[in-house]
Amino acid sequence: MTVIEVDIPTDFTEASRSKEAKNWHEAMDDEMLSLKKNKTWDLVELPKGRKAIGCKWVYAKKDGINNASSVRFKARLVAKGYAQKEGIDYNEIFSLVVKHSSIRILLALVAQFDLELVQLDVKTAFLHGNLSEEIYICQPEGYEEKGKENLVCKLNKSLYGLKQSPRQWYLRFDKVMKDFGYTRSQYDHCVYHKKTREGTYVYLLIYVDDMLIASSDQTEISKLKTQMQNEFEMKDLGEAKKILGMEITRDRKKGLVCLSQKQYVERLLHKFGIRDETKPVSTPLASHFKMSTQLCPKSDEERTKMKDIPYSSLVGGLMYAMVCTRPDIAHAVGLVSRFMHNPGKMHWEAARWILRYLHGTRSTGICFERNDKGIEKFSIGYVDSDFASDLDKRRSTTGYVFTMANGPICWRSILQPTVALSTTEAEYMAMAEAIKEAIWTLGLIADLGVKQRKIDVHCDSQSAIYLAKYQVHHARTKHIDVRYHFVREIIAEGEILVKKIASADNPADMLTKVVGASKFSHCLDLVHVRQV
Repeated sequence: MTVIEVDIPTDFTEASRSKEAKNWHEAMDDEMLSLKKNKTWDLVELPKGRKAIGCKWVYAKKDGINNASSVRFKARLVAKGYAQKEGIDYNEIFSLVVKHSSIRILLALVAQFDLELVQLDVKTAFLHGNLSEEIYICQPEGYEEKGKENLVCKLNKSLYGLKQSPRQWYLRFDKVMKDFGYTRSQYDHCVYHKKTREGTYVYLLIYVDDMLIASSDQTEISKLKTQMQNEFEMKDLGEAKKILGMEITRDRKKGLVCLSQKQYVERLLHKFGIRDETKPVSTPLASHFKMSTQLCPKSDEERTKMKDIPYSSLVGGLMYAMVCTRPDIAHAVGLVSRFMHNPGKMHWEAARWILRYLHGTRSTGICFERNDKGIEKFSIGYVDSDFASDLDKRRSTTGYVFTMANGPICWRSILQPTVALSTTEAEYMAMAEAIKEAIWTLGLIADLGVKQRKIDVHCDSQSAIYLAKYQVHHARTKHIDVRYHFVREIIAEGEILVKKIASADNPADMLTKVVGASKFSHCLDLVHVRQV
């Protein structure tokens, strides 16, 4: 669902005086009903020496998934977790969420094996987590019990806003899934799978309270839904259409599953003043942008001017699009993100250039379709580097992309941590990063029942491939850090095959440098990034 940022009250008083006060009070009533139903707290006197944590109402409007014209009013009671003290109110707070790569791998499996894909949402997920600490909060504003205003709420369950709430919810959910007979993947702890007696698989991915379930067996999906609804209060959203702001579109006749962020990109364009009449550009970055710290403000006057420019906000917005569905802007976003601490005018223009590119490609996304080459070619990797491309420290850029069911599942464009002394060394270091990703990918899909014995990783540097396969040229390579030599061990084991590919046919090229429009378009075609 999409959050609507219009006429949202900031507190209980403002909600009560709003023109939509009736809707907000109904939303608060629903929230209080859920809290009481879950027996979230008991009213008690505050023990001596203890302090009650405050709480507040947080409001939101969301549009529907199937009917964008319908608006849902949501009110959430949130604890003021910033007042919690470590060791008293909480201990461990770390919680897991599913990797975006895992979501894309699931969609690739759906396309490859024509699986059913449905979505569930847990109502008030954090209220299902059990607390191990003794925590007291004030009674909710507007809902204090008459005659008991002096009492406080002793929490039995976790509440939104508490630092440990996400962790407690995940621990509860993890236990429930194991009780249902599901196995947690060792490569992503938010991915669960189960093999049925008939030999089919059921997959479940969870991101806080959003779940995707996929299987070829509709009966098993219905069974899991029933089990979930018996354990938690759930919303069955039917066929998956949207998750984490990403739109899922499917054409079963053509065997296509596509992922895009058109609505998110349009909001981003509107927020930063890109109008319909703004002229779009054909590539995320042009060759005339020579990005370096030399372009950073050098005087107090220049710094003052840049303070009013929302550079960090824009780059953060671009970064989310890049992480989710847009490998085409990965290199450009990586460049502009290097200057977050002190951006200059040219850096801002470069970030705006990326927006102009998105303006013309707002419907672009990634597409998965059945791979007829078989399981052995189900996942393929491509890696490249650009030697000494950083103008400040002369570090090289690593870029890689892995595909599955012909669509990209993971990609990266990043500066190498050390300076390479040759093109071969830069390519070798990039290969090490790509192979680590290949190992993870191979492990995850093996957990999910896809037995691909080897992954081909394509590199356009013959010398780097030779260096990886054979321990030669010692005098010229002894300075390379030891951690990169694990490449040789992995290749010797035979699970990763490094192969030569022509530079013209290497899609990772667009992740390491600014390329021309025709080459850029060709790279996108190679990994099925296109209009959805």
